[in-house]
Amino acid sequence: MEFTWITIIASLCMGMGAALVFVYAVKKDYFHNLEDAKYQVFWSDVEELQDLPQEEQKDVKEAQH
Repeated sequence: MEFTWITIIASLCMGMGAALVFVYAVKKDYFHNLEDAKYQVFWSDVEELQDLPQEEQKDVKEAQH
């Protein structure tokens, strides 16, 4: 029974820690502009495809379908 209480207390502490990290991130404006990250990933993928030779581009397109 003691082990159960220890695990409950540990899970509550982890939950509170996660909530505090989230509140800290919101207050520090880490979630301000998430769209930029999405477009950075998208454009980096496009640039990689442009750098590939034509044969490799065909292989990548076939693998995606």
